[in-house]
Amino acid sequence: MLIDSHAHIDSPRYAEDRAAMLARAWEAAVGAVLAIGIGEGPAEMHKTLEICREFNSLPQSGAGIPRLYASAGVYPHNTTEIDDAVLAKLDGLLAEPETIACGEIGLDYYHEGAPRDVQRQGLIRQMEIAAARKTPILIHCRPKDGATDAWDDLFEILEAHWQPTGLGGIMHCFGAGWEQARRSLDMGFLVSFAGNITYPKAHPLRDVAARMPLDGVLVETDAPWLAPVPDRGKRNEPAWVIHTALVLAGLLGVERGEIAAETTKNFQRLFHLQADVGNW
Repeated sequence: MLIDSHAHIDSPRYAEDRAAMLARAWEAAVGAVLAIGIGEGPAEMHKTLEICREFNSLPQSGAGIPRLYASAGVYPHNTTEIDDAVLAKLDGLLAEPETIACGEIGLDYYHEGAPRDVQRQGLIRQMEIAAARKTPILIHCRPKDGATDAWDDLFEILEAHWQPTGLGGIMHCFGAGWEQARRSLDMGFLVSFAGNITYPKAHPLRDVAARMPLDGVLVETDAPWLAPVPDRGKRNEPAWVIHTALVLAGLLGVERGEIAAETTKNFQRLFHLQADVGNW
């Protein structure tokens, strides 16, 4: 089975059919989903954990649903909202057993939603909490078009504040070049590919994916965004991670069963999880 390593299942866009959406994921052989806990800001960080607990407590009979894991973090655009109370809330959420990752956190210089120095300091403060909790991080990194500014700053921060922990993490929705992919792997990060790898004009990204080691990759949806071909433009959902997985399998020259097994193994290794998700 597959693991969707990044989905925003707390989105209001699932308010009317969240249970059915998760059932469709199970039917599509998605055995687990990492549900991202950033909400619309720090005030909503906890909502994903509540959803995970709600659905993980349901009896698994008849139509099943994937195993849900949670993350918690403050998105780069919301780092202006970070204060001691927010950091205490984050620390408390990372202490919960269902919360296995801190994120998505990072740098976004594309939209400039918060001053760059505020984003950088917010990233460092969240990494300090994650390090104390021994929790891997989920990185969002988006530079200006054609630039590497955000990546350059990110790697400088990671080298100083995160690499020494040895905890690693995930480069979520990877969209950079081979140099950034290689440096990510060298730092102990897994590189996660989303639906945009299926887009017709994504040749440079597919070229990077084709060079990746099988033990360094994950697949994700970033649902409800970035729906893959053939459903581009629609509301995305975890069931559609299959399309990304098939493209990645083709690029790496492996069968669909192997890409599922290896990405699942990579996810379980990073988060020290039991191998309780079956093969696809």
